[in-house]
Amino acid sequence: MKVAYKHLISCIPSKPSIDEISERFFQLGHEHEIEDEIFNMELTPNRGDCLSAHGLVRDLAPFYEIDLSSDIYEKELKKLDIGFVNHAPEACSHISFLKIDIEGEITSYGGKLKEYFKDLNINKNNFFTDISNYISYEMGQPTHCYDAKKIGNLFSLEIIEKDKKFHTLLEKEIVIKGRNLVFLQDGEVINLAGVMGGKNTSCSTNTKSIIVECAHFNPEEIIGKSVKYDIKSDSAHKFERGVDPLCHEEVLRRFIKIVSDHANIKNIEIYKDTFVDYTPFKIPFDVNKISDILGISNDKKAFKEYLLKLGFEVLDNKIIVPSYRNDIKNLNDIAEEIARVIGYNNIPTTSFKMPPANTVTDIKILEQNVKDFLIKNGFFEVVNNPFVSVEENHTIKVDNPLDSNRQYIRTNLERSLIENLLYNERRQQDSIKLFEISDVYSIDRNLKNKKVLGIICSGRVGKNYLDFSKKINIKYIRNLIKELSPTININPIIVDRKNLNTKLNNEIIYLELELNSLNGLIPDFISNQKRRSKDHNFIKYIPVSEFPSSSRDLSFSIKNIDKYYEIQDYLLGYKSDLIKEVFIFDFYNNQKNDEIKIGFRFIFQSYQATITDKEVNNIMKVIMTHTNSIEGITIPGISKDYFEE
Repeated sequence: MKVAYKHLISCIPSKPSIDEISERFFQLGHEHEIEDEIFNMELTPNRGDCLSAHGLVRDLAPFYEIDLSSDIYEKELKKLDIGFVNHAPEACSHISFLKIDIEGEITSYGGKLKEYFKDLNINKNNFFTDISNYISYEMGQPTHCYDAKKIGNLFSLEIIEKDKKFHTLLEKEIVIKGRNLVFLQDGEVINLAGVMGGKNTSCSTNTKSIIVECAHFNPEEIIGKSVKYDIKSDSAHKFERGVDPLCHEEVLRRFIKIVSDHANIKNIEIYKDTFVDYTPFKIPFDVNKISDILGISNDKKAFKEYLLKLGFEVLDNKIIVPSYRNDIKNLNDIAEEIARVIGYNNIPTTSFKMPPANTVTDIKILEQNVKDFLIKNGFFEVVNNPFVSVEENHTIKVDNPLDSNRQYIRTNLERSLIENLLYNERRQQDSIKLFEISDVYSIDRNLKNKKVLGIICSGRVGKNYLDFSKKINIKYIRNLIKELSPTININPIIVDRKNLNTKLNNEIIYLELELNSLNGLIPDFISNQKRRSKDHNFIKYIPVSEFPSSSRDLSFSIKNIDKYYEIQDYLLGYKSDLIKEVFIFDFYNNQKNDEIKIGFRFIFQSYQATITDKEVNNIMKVIMTHTNSIEGITIPGISKDYFEE
């Protein structure tokens, strides 16, 4: 999120410098960069309350006097008679609609609306949409504007689970699939709730009458929709993280005021409804526990003062969480709030015991040796998120997860590695060998953790003529680990494909064991690793194409043995943007006939589009024409006429 320094200090009478504000943001845990007096904020997913200028200023309240009062429309509002039906009250607990009719010309933008577009160099859209965007930036609550002449009085909010076509206001037509929260009119989707409105009801530069929607959506109904439908949406970004359900009145009155500053308003009407009452979240104000968490002495007066400045209330020895702070659930969260204000650097340090240095060093050496061995044998290392969505026996649940969909700490690596394998299978990989080394945690009276090695593999043993026809099985894994550590007993398993989203039938072999159990590594292997050169080539990440690949095989008969290396160097070194991989999958040396037969496989894939047969054939013809011209080399099954066309 980008926010202008001048917009922040307009709410702080003491006008602290940009460097001072920056220092305070870092203390509060808000990572950022500054360019041309613009803060580019990197906020953690649980701090949706800071996704606005006012939200960031509000977080600075422990350090400065702040003034978040805004000019709003103060007069009484008439009731809007609108035939809206909410069929999904659990997904939308609060909603308001504001109808505004204007007449005459709209004046040039002034005041904060003008500064918003000028200071952040933002493109304008149309009058009402521009105000909606500014309100979201200033106050953090997204609103959506419908052209009142394009929308009738009868419409509804529903959860649908069937395919529907939807034409977004960005001119993109999508097909909504699966479970979705939508606004419907006459059975047609006019708004993918919390994400984006539709083209057919959108405002334009000629719009004079609008209906402004201001809602509170359950984040669970919004999460992932913008990614699923490839829609860039600032509204979804905010709704996914949670917005204030009690801000609608102030937001809409602020909207009216900005409209009145630029146009003559003929009529204003409002509709408000609450479907699920808001109950403030309360936490016992246990000062001793807070002090224990922070490791500092009890100071109830100071703790209370910090909390009050952050917008909390303290009543009857209970902490009342403000409606905009949906990330606060327990005393650990409260302790974190106090720690941010104090500053982690200002909390006194205390000593604690660490494992002996040689133990840490030994496990790191062991881990590196195991990695080197597996990579040498064609395995790829993966790193997965330690937080998962599924609860298992003895799983630890996180009280305040950054992602509400991942609130458990995994107890094993199997599920993560299965997902990695299926991802690669869907991208047509036919030899998949993956491993991960990570700590896992469990709780059974006491907290337990261990560092484990997880290995998963399926398909061909390798992409060379010795292993191309061999399939990975339990025996392969047993022999591999025995080569690494001869004395260990292992129990690989075959993963049942019945419950997996896959059509392949290759065996999936999985093995998980504690890393420490591999302490009997072969001495020769360890010494070889110690002799490795430190000057190794840097491996650059190559993105995975989402488009399907295509393969072609070519077999050659080589009578002139001297030409064997020439053809091998040519084919393995052939460069093309569409060739992803070339390898030898078959080799036979017929010493009786003094002839070598060799097979090459070419894998084609594009990053821009699905590759066509014509593109593949054009490259193959160039390769075949060149190799056919080499003396003593022929391509069985290809006639001379092919090269004369």
